[in-house]
Order: sequence, then structure tokens, then C-alpha cells
Amino acid sequence: MNAITSFMKRNYKILLIIFGLSITLWSFIPNKQIEDPGKDKALLEILTYVLREGHYSPKAMDDNFSKGLYKAYLKELDPSKRFFLQSDISDFSKYENQLDDQIKKYDLTFFELTYNRLQKRLGETRAYYKYNLSKPFDYKLDESFNTDSENQPFAANVPELMEKWKNQLKLSTLSSLNDKLTLKEKLAKGSLNEIGDDSLTIAQKTKQSKTINEYKNKSYDELEKENRATTLKSLDEYFKNILELERKDWFNIFVNCISERYDPHTSYFAPEDKEKFDVSISGTLEGIGAKLQKKEDYTEITELISGGPAWKGKELEAGDLIMKVAQKDKEPVDILGMKIDDVVKMIKGKKGTEVTLTVKKLDGSVKLITILRDIVEIEETYVKSSIVEKNGTKYGVIYLPKFYINFESKVGRDAGKDMALEVDRLKKSGVEGIILDVRDDGGGSLKTVVDIAGLFITEGPIVQVSSSNRKKEILFDRDDKIAWEGPLVIMVNSFSASASEILAAAIQDYKRGVIIGSKQTYGKGTVQQVIDLNQFNQAGTFDMGALKTTIQKFYRIDGGSTQLEGVKSDVVMPDRLMYLKMGERDSENAMPWDKIEPAQYKVWTKQKNFDIAIANSKNRIEKNDQFKLIQENAKWIDDRNKDFNFSLNMQKYKAEEDQLETELKKFKSIRNYKNNLKFSSLPYELEITKTDLALKDKRKNWHESLSKDLYVEEALNILEDLNGKQPEKTTMLVKVKPKNGKVVKL
Repeated sequence: MNAITSFMKRNYKILLIIFGLSITLWSFIPNKQIEDPGKDKALLEILTYVLREGHYSPKAMDDNFSKGLYKAYLKELDPSKRFFLQSDISDFSKYENQLDDQIKKYDLTFFELTYNRLQKRLGETRAYYKYNLSKPFDYKLDESFNTDSENQPFAANVPELMEKWKNQLKLSTLSSLNDKLTLKEKLAKGSLNEIGDDSLTIAQKTKQSKTINEYKNKSYDELEKENRATTLKSLDEYFKNILELERKDWFNIFVNCISERYDPHTSYFAPEDKEKFDVSISGTLEGIGAKLQKKEDYTEITELISGGPAWKGKELEAGDLIMKVAQKDKEPVDILGMKIDDVVKMIKGKKGTEVTLTVKKLDGSVKLITILRDIVEIEETYVKSSIVEKNGTKYGVIYLPKFYINFESKVGRDAGKDMALEVDRLKKSGVEGIILDVRDDGGGSLKTVVDIAGLFITEGPIVQVSSSNRKKEILFDRDDKIAWEGPLVIMVNSFSASASEILAAAIQDYKRGVIIGSKQTYGKGTVQQVIDLNQFNQAGTFDMGALKTTIQKFYRIDGGSTQLEGVKSDVVMPDRLMYLKMGERDSENAMPWDKIEPAQYKVWTKQKNFDIAIANSKNRIEKNDQFKLIQENAKWIDDRNKDFNFSLNMQKYKAEEDQLETELKKFKSIRNYKNNLKFSSLPYELEITKTDLALKDKRKNWHESLSKDLYVEEALNILEDLNGKQPEKTTMLVKVKPKNGKVVKL
């Protein structure tokens, strides 16, 4: 008797209960609206035409395309492999090499098959989690669960899928229950001060303490039962949302998978998504001020909006995964697998209201982060500057969060004009060096890049642009005036993308300033355009939405593309995310790197000590204990992200969590670091903040963050070297020309 037969005999009654329950639940699913397949076929026809004619590098619609689309689409439908069975995949796989032919014929056979099968499996799956949560789990068993679903097969049959659901739910409830028991234990010991960490506000600690007090007199059995009830409620909410999706929503996912096979930045906007995109670029935001994206079944923080509540709180970070969302005084809702739009709706809200996120940090720890929603003012996305004095010398710091411009208004804000104004103000304040911070700057207007780069050189090419017809255009700074001739440092990180990379590349190619930061920037060397598909719909009977597609590619003035490779820093500074795969180069279908003819330009020769400053900085970083700790932390985070095995035994799980907490204490000093430098606003802004208390508070927060920034401190050290302020004995740079003709630097 094989294991499956044995399992089914032992659990025959369970299977009958599951079967009956799934039929009952399925009967309550609302009938899906029957939609016109003609609209879908018309959309496929128009979409493939625009992609073929408008994309910078159209893909061949062949078997390779079909295989890639097949894999990507199934991953979108069932990323954790908790719905489909292997028998479903066997049915689907017949079409793995045929999707290209179906698309050409506007044939929806594969889509209809997967859509209908998914609806069936979703209905059945509700029974699995309801049954598993109907009784306590045995946390004394020595079991484990591997969460790396990508490298595991689909369940061979229903019993195997049920077992997978049981283990997933057991891990989820074990994690929550362990947190509650740990907090209760600390409360019993009277160690309230140990609850949370130093980054929590008094209000957050008070709320957390209030929550813990509710556990004080509850038994293990009561907490365990409540824990399952909360998990059940979250899953009910999730399935309610996912079953409310209409057929068109799933078809939009299929169409978007087709678009994204061309490159990661080409995507389809359904009509309602196009409206959201229009709102997102208007600059008006209300909520916590964070950008989200779907990462398999999870919701990932991709960016914090400067000046927003999340940015001010300094607890959320790019790369954090949101696990649960709770409104004020309400139970948290598990958002695992939830549609990104629904997650956004839960997190957004009116100014002054409160939302609490359960977040899994990059280091594996789980935190409750409470944020007070607010209006994210566009003012905080504009350029700003500060003055700092080091060893009796003034320096300027300019922060540029976006390369913004208002094309509809000649008098609107423009990053190029604003940057010129800040440089002039710093110059008049007597600074002897400028740091330009474009960390986390995702890009923006190409025109502003040229204008800003032109502030630091006399005149010359800034960037080369190639269009789909491979016609090359060189964008020049044609103004021979220069706003700043002094020492310059550009700060980047792995999230500096697009326009940020063009600016850094130009400054590096001219050898005009020192580029410091992550090993390399994001690596997005492409330009996108949003095309309204309705202009190709002659019938005009339905809204086709829009397509954001790649139409151009950037090249440095030295001829190399910023695509994939980004800009490599002159001075690499360790950061906590340095080993994680988060750049363009880590995207499966990213466009390739290539090179064209360089433009003609003259390297800047007025900066003394350029090579010495770089060598000195590398030497300091290598010997700096804080940078060593950051690099150790980065390696630790990378190792944690590769560990997918979790014990389902309460005692072992708790021991692992305690060990994790102990290890985390070692890296606590990274967040508590202070550079002991004092940053202040420029004179004109100090006058404004006398009456504008909101601006005063914003600048205070920014200056405090600068005073804790190890990277800014090293940027100032480099400016000192460029100015000849550092002792010359720090590093000797000698060139020796041996007999073989190669130059060696010592």
C-alpha cells in the first residue's frame, strides 16, 4: 500500500467533510458576469500591434516567448503553489509552446482553461483552511516546513495539497502565537522596557503595552483559540476579495504578462489602472507615503515618499514585506496573496487616521509599525539643501529626491532651475564643497538631467539617446557658464535609477566629481512612453486602456549603456542590502547591456587630489569598524534570506526566534550611529521657519537623519581630501612603470 492510499484511508472522513464543505462554499460564490470575448480579442490584436511597432526592441513571438509567458503567467496565478494540482499543470503544459500561435490568432483557449480551473480550485481551497483551523494544531510534533515554493513541485493530489495548507497555516499561527506568549512572558516578569525597541514612539509603546495587558489573564488555550480565529478571519477576507475579481481582472493579468515579456518596464494599464497612473504622477498623495509592489504572494515596500508619514517614522524601509494590515482598534487582516489594489485600499485613508502594519524586515524580524496617515505634500519631493561645518570649513548638502518638472506650466517647479538656485545659495554662503545626494532617486525628466549636469561643467554632451530606429541623438549642455567649480561628491545607492544614473555617469565620465555609494546603481537605462490604445480602436465601443512601453535607450557619453550595469561607484561603501538581488540585472527579461560610439568630450582637469581622495576614502572604509559591522550585517541578512526552513515545533521555533533576537542586538548600533556633525538650514530658510512651523519640523527631521548618516560623513571626508584639508600622509599614491609596460598603483 503506497503512502497516498494509506493517507486517504486514514483520513477518509476528513476528505468527505472537505468535499461537502467545498460544495457548500462554492454555491455561495457570486455568478461571474459574462463578458464579450470580442473585446479581449480586439485588445490582443491592438496590444501586439503596438508592441511590435512601438517597442524599442520587439521580441520574436516564438516558442521561447511562449515558454517564458507560460512560466510567468502561472507564477502570477499561483506563486506559492497552493491552489493548482500537478494534474492541472499537466493540462496546462500542453500549451507551453503554443501560446505564441494562440496570441497571433487571438485565441483565448489557454486563458479560458486556466481561468476556469483557478475558479474551481479557489472554491475548493476554502474548505482546506477552514477545516485545518477548526481545531488546535499540535505544536509538540517535530515537524518543519520549507517556504521556498518556487523550487518545489505542485501538489500531486488533494491530500498532499491539504498537507501543504496545514503546514502553512501551522507556521503562520505558530509565529503569531509565539509573539503573544513572548510578550505575555515579558509582562509577567515586569520587563515592559524590553518590549519593542528604541525606535518606537511613546504612543506606540503605550498601545503595545495595552495590547499585552489584554493577554495577561488569558490562558494558553484561550490565546491559541483566538489566534486561529484571527487567522480564519484574515483568510476569509482574502478569499472574499479574490473571489470578487471579475474575469476581466484575470484577463488583464494575462495581457500584462504578455507585455512584461518585452522588458520589466513595459506594462499594460487597464482603463481603471490608467486613471490611477494619472493620479500617481500628479503628485497628490494621501496615506502613509509608500510605494508598493506585488512580490509573489507578498506586498513589498519599494520606496518611501520623501516627507510622508512612513518616511518620517523611519521604521519602514524599501524591501520590507507587509504581512498584515490593521485599522485602529481592529484585528489585523492577513494580506498574503491579496491583490495589490486591495492592499492599497486598506493602507490608504484620511489624514489623521491610524493604520498598523505587521512587517517582516529584511533581517527576518517581524515588527508592528503604527503610522498616522497624512497628506504627502509635494513640497517634500523638491530639492533642498543644508550647510554643515567640519573642521572649521563649510560644506553644502543638496538632496534631490526626483528629477521633477511641470510640462504644463512654464512657471511650475523644475528640478534644474531649483538646483541652480540652491547651488547659488550655497556658493553665497561660503561653502567649499558640495554633496549631491540622489540616493533612492528613481529618476524623472531627462531635460532636468541635462540642466543639472550643466551646472558643474562648462559645456558638452551629457547623454546619448538611441530610439527604436537606432537613430542616435546627443543631448548637450550648450551653456558655457558654470555654477560650481569646486569639489563635488555624488551620493548614489542601488535604488538610484534612470535619470539619477545619467547624471552620475556624466559626472563620472567628465571626472568632475567623485561617485560614492553602493557597488552599482539600479541599472535602468531605458525610456518609456504611455500610449493610449483607444487611438487604434476604430470601433470605439469599449475602453482599451493604455500601454507603457520602452521606446528609447540611454548611453553614457563614453558609449556604454547604463542598462543592467548602472553606474559603478568610484568609492564603494558597504550597505545592508548589498548582497540582495534588487536591481535591473536581477530581472529575468531585462534588456541587455551594449555599447555605441562615444561622444566627444573633454575630461575636467581643474580638480586636484582626485585620485588621492578616492584612495584615501577606500583606505578609511576598509579600516572603519562601523562599515565592517554594516558589511557583516549585510552578509547576515543575505544568509537569512536563503534560509527557507522553519520548525513547526513550538519549543524549537521559540529557540530559533530567541537566537534571532540575540543576533539582532549585535547590529543595533548601526541604527544608533551618530556622526556628531551639526546640519542647519540656509539663512533664507531660517527666516521662513520662524513662521512656518511645519517646514521647521520637516527640516529638523532631515537634519537629525543627516547627523546619523555614516555615508554623508564619509562624503564630507572626501570633500576635505579634494580640498587638501586632510593630512597628506594618509595615503601615498605612486605610479611605477615596470618592464612589461603596465602601470601599477601602490
